[in-house]
Amino acid sequence: MQGKIALEEHFAIPETLMDSAGFVPPSYWKELEHRLLDIQDTRLKEMDKHGIETMILSLNAPAVQAITDRKRAIEIARRANDVLAEECAKRPDRFRAFAALPLQDPEAAAAELNRCVTDLGFVGALINGFSQDAEQGGGEELLYYDLPQYRPFWAEVAKLDVPFYLHPRNPLPRDARIYDGHPWLLGPTWAFAQETAVHALRLMASGLFDDHPSLQIVLGHMGEGIPYMLWRLDHRNAWVKTPPKYPAKRKFAEYFTENFHITTSGNFRTQTLIDAILELGADRILFSTDWPFENVDHASDWFNATSIAEADRRKIGRTNAQKLFKLG
Repeated sequence: MQGKIALEEHFAIPETLMDSAGFVPPSYWKELEHRLLDIQDTRLKEMDKHGIETMILSLNAPAVQAITDRKRAIEIARRANDVLAEECAKRPDRFRAFAALPLQDPEAAAAELNRCVTDLGFVGALINGFSQDAEQGGGEELLYYDLPQYRPFWAEVAKLDVPFYLHPRNPLPRDARIYDGHPWLLGPTWAFAQETAVHALRLMASGLFDDHPSLQIVLGHMGEGIPYMLWRLDHRNAWVKTPPKYPAKRKFAEYFTENFHITTSGNFRTQTLIDAILELGADRILFSTDWPFENVDHASDWFNATSIAEADRRKIGRTNAQKLFKLG
């Protein structure tokens, strides 16, 4: 399929580059380093070769979210966004941008999102999971965005009417003891999905979408496992007639099918895609590759040939993203 739009596609600036060093063996680092720092050369060639018209670019992980000094987090987020704006301006027909945000400081994050959307033309934000802040618990307290202090930030997201991509990061070592002796379960194998799914469920259960029903959240990797647990989330122990204990007014499945979108990033399996279509409908699924951590050809060749209706392929590959991000 030609004209695809991909939206979990990462880059790095020198200050955040080494955050990605541990995700490949040392012998692959030079290649990954090049892929992260390059925007206008290899990336464009891969896009041209595999029918991707537009990439929506975002900063690598965990980057800003792991900077425990608020002032430094604000500084790096602004620098990364300025660099990305300059790169996108060179090829506005091929690249668009997600904002990096210093959510250690909700007020500063809201201001930076406003600047990025209104002044720089960004189409939303991509945030790498929970944030750490030295002013709260010395950086060891995890800041999840269902917490009360983030409600004014979410009000700004709703006012700007842009999507919020919740991207994974690994748990901190103190919270990763379940993986002790099994480090291969960290990262994209399992821990990324578990961490991000819990964060997304916290947002749903908090009542956030009752207060701001227009908010739209994007999850990668076919929804971090949530689509395949929706029935159980709402019906476990169904013979026990008690109301849910969470503050939200509705069922998880209702929020997920009205306030969430998922992408195919890094999860290129037809059976999984078909199940996602059955659970959510093709209108809430978007093509992505997860470059540079996954290959563009692996994502594109699979998607072009996967056994789905051509109308659904067109939606997932292009028109859903055009509509969600107002790409024209």
